[in-house]
Amino acid sequence: MPVDFTAIDFETANSSGASACSVGLVKVRDGRVVDRAYWLLQPPFPHDEFNEWNVRIHGITRSMILDAPTWAEQLPAFREFAEEDWLVAHNAGFDMGVIAKTTEVFALEVPNHSYVCSLQVARKTYHLESYRLPVAAMAAGFEDFAHHNALDDALACAAIVSHAAKRHGAVDLAGLAKVTAVRVGALGPVARREQAAAHGPMALQ
Repeated sequence: MPVDFTAIDFETANSSGASACSVGLVKVRDGRVVDRAYWLLQPPFPHDEFNEWNVRIHGITRSMILDAPTWAEQLPAFREFAEEDWLVAHNAGFDMGVIAKTTEVFALEVPNHSYVCSLQVARKTYHLESYRLPVAAMAAGFEDFAHHNALDDALACAAIVSHAAKRHGAVDLAGLAKVTAVRVGALGPVARREQAAAHGPMALQ
């Protein structure tokens, strides 16, 4: 199936959506992974405190990101990697919020992308006791990955969506969203305006 998208996952230094400290990106073409990227990021002040709970989850400490670029410095590389792809993330509202909030902290233009949540896709595809990423990924045949490593989580997310698209016979993410009755989100002002024009304001609720 010609399913194309970019899967993304962020880890944050604290509860602020603008505190991204790592990001994993996975490019999928025709349902197969063709490229991947992983970056440590230096969170912007005043969102740069490393909360003990967050560090315990993802293992990234302040000392590990001292020489890392900021999101502002990596944003051109993100745009080049993601191109005009639809984005996919597990609990996508969180990751799209990180993109928006971190970009806005640097007073830069938020990238424009349609997106779909793999958590919601999994809920409409599998019958599981839990739809946490490791459980949903296992249902898609993707196992033994380092949960809360941003790249591994993006790979797991990609596996879920690719498997779900094949299972539902969807040829693209728009078709997958339609057959699973999952809402298509919009990131960035242009994408939001385009979606509102196409589907009405309720599409953005």
